[in-house]
Amino acid sequence: MAKGRNQVEWEFFGELLRERREAAELSRNELGTLVFVSGTYIGLFEQGVRKPQLDLAKGFDVVLKTEGIFERTWRKLIDKSPYAVYFQAAADLEDQATAICEFEPMVVPGLLQTAAYARTLTRASNPFATDEFVEEKVTSRLARQSILRDANRPTYWVIMHESTLRIPVGGPAVMAEQLKHILAQVREHRVLVQVVPFAAGAHPEMGASIKLMEFEDMPPTAYTEALFSGNLLDDPALVKQVQAAYDLLRAAALSPEASLALLESAAEEYRQCASTT
Repeated sequence: MAKGRNQVEWEFFGELLRERREAAELSRNELGTLVFVSGTYIGLFEQGVRKPQLDLAKGFDVVLKTEGIFERTWRKLIDKSPYAVYFQAAADLEDQATAICEFEPMVVPGLLQTAAYARTLTRASNPFATDEFVEEKVTSRLARQSILRDANRPTYWVIMHESTLRIPVGGPAVMAEQLKHILAQVREHRVLVQVVPFAAGAHPEMGASIKLMEFEDMPPTAYTEALFSGNLLDDPALVKQVQAAYDLLRAAALSPEASLALLESAAEEYRQCASTT
């Protein structure tokens, strides 16, 4: 997969970190100990594979006595990203994942959204924004979906609550198109979808979104999101807890076959509604 400009610039950040670390005569493990991460993570930062959080960039400045250069560089790179600050690292990791598992309780996951659906959501959250702002957000969201068209695309498993199918985002026509798109992705074997039905009642992680990512040469990572904030979790114990919660969601959901039938039924209902309005 081709590297984006932002990825190349993060590799520059990593090269700068390596140079300053070596100038300070510190090994990766030694620097990691001083900023409370492993030497392995220092290596991933230096390769541009992982992006440090702001507090870690500030920690590099303190330990390496670089007078704020890492904080300033971090802020410039984050400002160039089309994604919210709290989602930037998760979006970057999607590109590298060999497997992605998601749960969404209320909205279609970004990797499966149509332009019209994404536009409606963005406008609802930004009622006073310019059309240019909205289109930039929609374009960046759709650009993420290129990973599902790549020859080496990740295994992608999605669980959605039935609420996602029933809330008429954008109206019947938009929803009919959105559900038809999901069905097409399922039939092309790009994603496996399950639906937690209303009849399931209480279920794990009600109201919380979950993203689990696995990698070829890195430990698995979990991402959870709340209002204007996100948590990227790589502590093995926490990731294991999220994985257990996802397994419980699989158990509460309809089978892939029954989920497909529910999607088809909902899509047809929206199509018929759209044709009569």
